[in-house]
Amino acid sequence: MPPEGGYKPINYARISARKFFTGTTLILGYLGVTAIASYVYFLTWKKVRRDEIEMRSARLALTPLLTAERDREFLKQLRRNRDEEAELMANVPGWEVGTWFGEPIYKTLPPDTLIIPHVKEFYAHTPKSELLRKIDLKLWA
Repeated sequence: MPPEGGYKPINYARISARKFFTGTTLILGYLGVTAIASYVYFLTWKKVRRDEIEMRSARLALTPLLTAERDREFLKQLRRNRDEEAELMANVPGWEVGTWFGEPIYKTLPPDTLIIPHVKEFYAHTPKSELLRKIDLKLWA
């Protein structure tokens, strides 16, 4: 049986959610956060840009030096290849280094002209792994 006086009435009225922020405060908050983030981004961007300029300047300053060193090492390797050929072919009669049994390979060029050898000729007296590393670098570059 129901209690005396009956049951309490059922609350079925809509209860609206509490409002923490209004539309104006949300828009102002968004603009404030965006302004602060933009300022911090600008400060960081200036530093990154300055670092990029310094690295580019360093690269431009070092490029002639590194190119000269690369060319020097290239010529030294050609010299080592020639010396190795002279040592290997010392017992072959009539063999002159840089020729094919005394006959110049390139007849149309002046005698002191640098001829850049093929990559396999350049790495002829090195381990095969060095040649493969060079070829792999060429393919990826």
